[in-house]
Amino acid sequence: MLRTQQKTGDEDPGPGGYAAARLLLLNEKERPGPPRRAALARLTDQWLAALFDTARAAAGIRGAALVAVGGYGRGELSPRSDLDLVLLHDGTAGPREIAALADRLWYPVWDLGLALDHSVRTPAEARRAAAEDLRVQLGLLDARPVAGDLGLVAALRTAVLADWRGQAAGRLPELDALCRERAERHGELRFLLEPDLKEARGGLRDVTALRAVAASWLADAPRAGLDAARRTLLDTRDALHLATGRATDRLALQEQDQIAADLGLPDADALLRQVYEAARTVAYATDLTWREVNRVLRARSARHRLRTALGGGARAGRRGEPERTPLAEGVVEQDGEAVLARTARPERDPVLPLRAAAAAARAGLPLSPHAVRRLARAAAPLPVPWPAEAREEFVTLLGAGEPAVAVWEALEAEGLITRLLPDWERVRCRPQRNAVHTWTVDRHLVETAVRAAALTRRVGRPDLLLTAALLHDLGKGWPGDHSVTGEVIARDTAARIGFGPADTAVVATLVRHHLLLADTATRRDLDDPATVRAVAAAVGSTATLELLHALTEADALATGPAARSAWRGSLVAELVRRTAAELAGGRAPEDPGPAGPSAEQERLAAEALRTGGPVLSLRTRPEAGEPGEAGGDRPEQTGAELLIALPDRPGVLPAAAGVLALHRLTVRAAELRTVEPPGTAAPGAVLVLNWRVTAAYGTPPQAATLRTDLLRALDGSLDIAARLAERDAARPPRRGTPPPPPRVTVAPAASRQATVIEIRAQDAPGLLHRIGHALEGAGVRVRSAHVSTLGGDAVDAFYVTAPDGRPLADPAAAGLARSLEAALGAPPG
Repeated sequence: MLRTQQKTGDEDPGPGGYAAARLLLLNEKERPGPPRRAALARLTDQWLAALFDTARAAAGIRGAALVAVGGYGRGELSPRSDLDLVLLHDGTAGPREIAALADRLWYPVWDLGLALDHSVRTPAEARRAAAEDLRVQLGLLDARPVAGDLGLVAALRTAVLADWRGQAAGRLPELDALCRERAERHGELRFLLEPDLKEARGGLRDVTALRAVAASWLADAPRAGLDAARRTLLDTRDALHLATGRATDRLALQEQDQIAADLGLPDADALLRQVYEAARTVAYATDLTWREVNRVLRARSARHRLRTALGGGARAGRRGEPERTPLAEGVVEQDGEAVLARTARPERDPVLPLRAAAAAARAGLPLSPHAVRRLARAAAPLPVPWPAEAREEFVTLLGAGEPAVAVWEALEAEGLITRLLPDWERVRCRPQRNAVHTWTVDRHLVETAVRAAALTRRVGRPDLLLTAALLHDLGKGWPGDHSVTGEVIARDTAARIGFGPADTAVVATLVRHHLLLADTATRRDLDDPATVRAVAAAVGSTATLELLHALTEADALATGPAARSAWRGSLVAELVRRTAAELAGGRAPEDPGPAGPSAEQERLAAEALRTGGPVLSLRTRPEAGEPGEAGGDRPEQTGAELLIALPDRPGVLPAAAGVLALHRLTVRAAELRTVEPPGTAAPGAVLVLNWRVTAAYGTPPQAATLRTDLLRALDGSLDIAARLAERDAARPPRRGTPPPPPRVTVAPAASRQATVIEIRAQDAPGLLHRIGHALEGAGVRVRSAHVSTLGGDAVDAFYVTAPDGRPLADPAAAGLARSLEAALGAPPG
């Protein structure tokens, strides 16, 4: 067939012969995709070359050539693509002869009704036009001779490439700005129900921009999957052109079923998902490429300033090693990215991918693509259920806010997300054919977690809120009611992540009923007691209701503007208020009182009372496969257990917490209690602090080292506050999303013996030291404390009394809460 078409073109160079051969080619079903585009370009070349040769002979012109640029120059000619042509001449012929030659070329194209983008230039004029218009320069980078003087075209290509590479430092930022402006106008291709395959972000224009960056020799785009993504977009555009008979790039809803069938796909959703996956690949490559371009340009600028400051030449010296700042065990910051430390061993550290992701997101840094590829290639698989550290890092990643999105997509680009959460594959790039939704299913889930991260101060279990936010729509990848199906998936996934049975049940309940509050508030009579009773029966507890309320709000915020309103929010809030009253039933909660001390705590307390000084015990948690401390519904704990016992005295809590912060030990959980050891010769009160700690990086210090520093902190020879402030000042500023402000409340009727102060704040080095210092300054006595760090959030409760041992009066308790909130909201130091 191709030989027949080529022969037809050769025998009849006029419009009729080309049109017939073109129609035959486009109607072929056996040769879609790149072969058809290349064949159409060759057929068009033959026709135009014959026209050019005839016209040039008639005009008597020698120094001229016909040049294809842009997509036609790349040989990617879609059925309704423009013909981008330049008539290049050496300037020796007169204007009249050149105009006659141009007319003999352009009019046959117009006669066929083909779109034509044309210009007539000398090589010097072409270079000047490229210098003035970036779009002209981009087109000339793909210049290809069709007919005429090949040497003239080769010289122009060489000159244009030299200009592009020589001016790259100035022109690439211009191209970056052009791409950003286009993305603002046309949106993100992979989130649009009617995307523009060419102009939207992640479309064919961005592929062209990546080619231009590569041609500059300044940086190169990631190659993995990029050619396949480009082919997908081009094949879809070809099918769109053939189905509509028009030169359109917008994939309209009414065309999607036909195009899916033409491409051999089951339905329009499969078509959109395939297009979205291609656009995601292009968008990710675009992000990485421009990040690398900007890094190279910054480095060049810095070297130039250094040479200028040092007088230039050899005196500038060699560039030193890039600075590497630790972020977490096995993870450091370098050149504005989170990268793996030189000592990192992914093959021996299955938690490293999540630790690196969490550290990058909390610091507001991108995760290096080289690091992600190495993790995908070499990291050992996580055991199922996940160890506690993996679960904590996962929750920390989700709670990092907006920076978590880019980190999540970096993991997903290398297949790490579906390796961690196999059910994610069914919602990846899945479209939502609902105008209310802004995002695809997978991105909506991530966005819901981002929104939930701003609401963690409102709940007692931020880890369960963030997990449910990420999982709540996983059922959309399966047939049936996605809430019902999602409950089963959420239960399996929460158990896989390592939550205990009770927490897994809560996550499953949140997913099953994530639409309950909004649907009930807007569709049922809230004054009907049966409405409130039904919601209370479905939710089961005030803690779960609190979580469901926050999830409902996060879901609406992540859906789109049409899904949220002040009226809707007020109805949901009123339903929550009435349901909470129904669940409480008017009964005050019982005060169970503190549990008794363990035998180990009593032993240490007796030793501290005997010696009069602190006694420490440090032991690591059981290894995987050994009996753990967590039993029943409690998930596995993480880190080492540190017990500190010493005679009761002021300043113990801030001193002990400060010592741990100085040694970069993160407090995952803690309890403080007063113990009076039985049978001691000299009775007295002993404070026992039970800490669960993990080293931020490196190995934890010896117990003897901690004891020495604790003694120094208590006698005043170690200024903890100053040391922590000095370290904070030396730490480079982070670009992460500012966390929600701390929230301090008085828990009503939580205890008969003490006032319970609840603190919810972003976990940070020295946080517990600041809390203890503020409580000491307020003149209250800490009867006991219960501290938890869930992902990146601290959820603490302090049982405090007045110096006489009685609970605080209501005004004093409220004042203490306000002062603590102000102290924690102020910058450390």
